[in-house]
Amino acid sequence: MATSNHVDENGHDDGYTKDGTVDLKGNPILRFKTGGWKACSFIVVYEVFERMAYYGISSNLVIYLTEKLHQGTVQSSNNVTNWVGTIWMSPILGAYFADAFLGRYWTFLIASAIYLLGMSLLTLAVSIHGLKPPSCAHPTATDCKKASTLQLAVFFGALYILAVGTGGTKPNVSTIGADQFDEFHPKEKAHKLSFFNWWMFSIFLGTLFADTVLVYIQDNVGWSLGYGLPTLGLAISIMIFLAGSPFYRHKKPRGSPFTRMSRVIVAALRKWKVQVPSDPKELYELDLGEYTKNGKVRIDSTPSLRFLNKACVKIDTTDPWMLCSVTQVEETKQMLRMIPILIATFLPSTMIAQINTLFIKQGTTLKRDIGNFSIPPASLGAFVTISMLVSVVLYDRFFVKITKRLTNNPRGINILQRMGIGMAFHIAIMFVASFVERHRLSVAKDHGIVENGKQVPLSIFILLPQFILMGTADAFLVVAKIEFFYDQAPEGMKSLGTSYSMTSLGVGNFISSFLLSTVSHITKKHGNHRGWILNNLNASHLDYYYAFLAVLNLLNFFFFLFVSKYYVYKAEVSDSLAVLRQELEIGSRHRVTNSQEASTSAQVAGSTLAS
Repeated sequence: MATSNHVDENGHDDGYTKDGTVDLKGNPILRFKTGGWKACSFIVVYEVFERMAYYGISSNLVIYLTEKLHQGTVQSSNNVTNWVGTIWMSPILGAYFADAFLGRYWTFLIASAIYLLGMSLLTLAVSIHGLKPPSCAHPTATDCKKASTLQLAVFFGALYILAVGTGGTKPNVSTIGADQFDEFHPKEKAHKLSFFNWWMFSIFLGTLFADTVLVYIQDNVGWSLGYGLPTLGLAISIMIFLAGSPFYRHKKPRGSPFTRMSRVIVAALRKWKVQVPSDPKELYELDLGEYTKNGKVRIDSTPSLRFLNKACVKIDTTDPWMLCSVTQVEETKQMLRMIPILIATFLPSTMIAQINTLFIKQGTTLKRDIGNFSIPPASLGAFVTISMLVSVVLYDRFFVKITKRLTNNPRGINILQRMGIGMAFHIAIMFVASFVERHRLSVAKDHGIVENGKQVPLSIFILLPQFILMGTADAFLVVAKIEFFYDQAPEGMKSLGTSYSMTSLGVGNFISSFLLSTVSHITKKHGNHRGWILNNLNASHLDYYYAFLAVLNLLNFFFFLFVSKYYVYKAEVSDSLAVLRQELEIGSRHRVTNSQEASTSAQVAGSTLAS
């Protein structure tokens, strides 16, 4: 993205964007006609409706699988976590096709069509009598007729078509929004920070509506309307996005970071016998001008992961699969250094998976009536969203101010410390959940309803502590995880860094399925009773299972402490707001220049704001 284009002989800004953005035909575009909030308002509104659609399905899915498809506790919970795991893993492919072939806009539109197709099929599957088994008075009873192969094929086929669609929309729509602000224009850079705040707010808004209104309709009015409304919402969101097309800025595909990383690894392996020179200056690197004219940053060679340095040892070829630049090698190193931290986030993501599965299943066994109003169990998920929103505000307003006086760190604490606090919360959450469940089982035993599985005379609100604490934990762990993987990724691989946090959630859901199935099988086969996880939760021992998860979290916490101790930060960019304020002051007195120094600082500060 050359910053020297569209500047007159006096170095004055002529009104064109300087970050390489173009229109759909590939032509340079004027800043005042496109982008900014004029374009982003469509994208933010889109996200409200899309999140409403997604959570309108996922939040209450375990209830539909149990009550309508007559699946047991383990099977229904695993079907949810397997599907959600796929939802969070598929964006890797979506990001790849966008970066390497189609670009973000066209990848998003094609994926949106697939997404809408999946939602439409899902609505039909819950509406047409022939596509669902007959109703059953007691869904957990063994005599309920199971769904046929055709009914399961249509329902789960629709779910996974939907998952493929979200794989193309999820990694691209937020990036399209960020692309609407020119990183080389200080005022637009400031607006970019505001965009991410509104983006998060739109997610909260859509999620809250789904966890309250849509979940209530599904439980009390009907699944046809409960799924039809999210489908209609998704259709509206796509039309809103399309309406903003004349105002969008676009970035051309520049190749996948997976390809660049693969070239480094392959080149190093093919030259495994080559000796790495002691002087880094003897390694292959492009001229500084090649980077500055494209608004990129050259990275110096480092001694860590020294084997990969073989990829940039000079040989008599320019084959990109045999010879890579030092910067390309260091970018690959930075992505590989984060993998131990990524692994440490898998198990906490498994804990998050319990919100839409076992936590909700617990709620179905408790008293939910307030007068004539019955609280849907899945609505407790709204407390996670509210708790996270409140905790983030308190963190920014008070926690950071207090801790930065003690640490002299503008962030208050560093990103990994924030992540570690979230992991500590997860240990406490599972112990709390275990104690609450033990109390619930004790009351069930006292009232003689263990075997018949009847409703336990306890309010559903006894589950609130684990939901509220989960939102607080997310304010530390989830936010820090997104910030860490984005911030520590090299400039040319930010999309891949963002996909790390999505991968964490995907793998965590698959681990949840594995643990639930394994523990259920082992405790049924080798335990002194019928098992920890049964269809009748009053006869189960979820308290043991939650305690087991707490112990796993504790062991994982020690692993995290070990790997984070040896992690070396790429850079500290916590003073980005101060840098931004300074640039705004300068920008108010001078026009934006295209000097090398301004280009480099704008790219670094802009990527920081996006995090």
